[in-house]
Amino acid sequence: MTWNIPNILTILRLLAAPGVAIMFLYFSRPYADWFALILFVAAALTDWFDGYLARAWNQQTKFGAMLDPIADKAMVVIALLVVTGFSGMNPWILLPSTLIVFREVFVSGLREFLGNDASKLAVTKLAKWKTTAQMIALAVLFAKGAFEHYYIGSTVGMDPNLVDAILSGEEEDVIGLRWKERGWELSWTIGIILLWIAAALTVITGWDYFRKSIPLLKDDT
Repeated sequence: MTWNIPNILTILRLLAAPGVAIMFLYFSRPYADWFALILFVAAALTDWFDGYLARAWNQQTKFGAMLDPIADKAMVVIALLVVTGFSGMNPWILLPSTLIVFREVFVSGLREFLGNDASKLAVTKLAKWKTTAQMIALAVLFAKGAFEHYYIGSTVGMDPNLVDAILSGEEEDVIGLRWKERGWELSWTIGIILLWIAAALTVITGWDYFRKSIPLLKDDT
């Protein structure tokens, strides 16, 4: 293993994956949501930097090539588990998350089975867009969790009629209820749309890998 900056960034990204879940064990919400968001976004940025630096400095290694997709998948899968958990198993999140996890497990198993032949299944540009869409969607959904917690925390014990009056503009919004509700609504809508786009790209690229692997799976006659 070569200790260069691109590989160190990849290792840090791998270690950050469980750190996202750990934020919710040691911090209360919404601080856990924001800390998880910051950690996730910082780790996601290293996905671009380590590849760029490896190419720019000619520091591409077998270790980095092996670990990079593992770190990406660990980040996405663990973040999906966290988001699905705090969403209360909402089907709008659960279904695309299931498709994404299923595809990642399937393709990883396929590559493991193919062994040396797996190198023939090159990572496509669409697959890279898939990973980008996944990470952006998850970052937005972490923000949604924070806005949701702010809104719910602000309305606990309030008269529902007063809440409606504040949101409609009939009463003065001294606690920022409208921007909390708006942030929750926007981040939910945008996050769900992006997650379903990511799920669609995930399924398409998974099918593409399987289709290309069919000749390699045929028994010798």
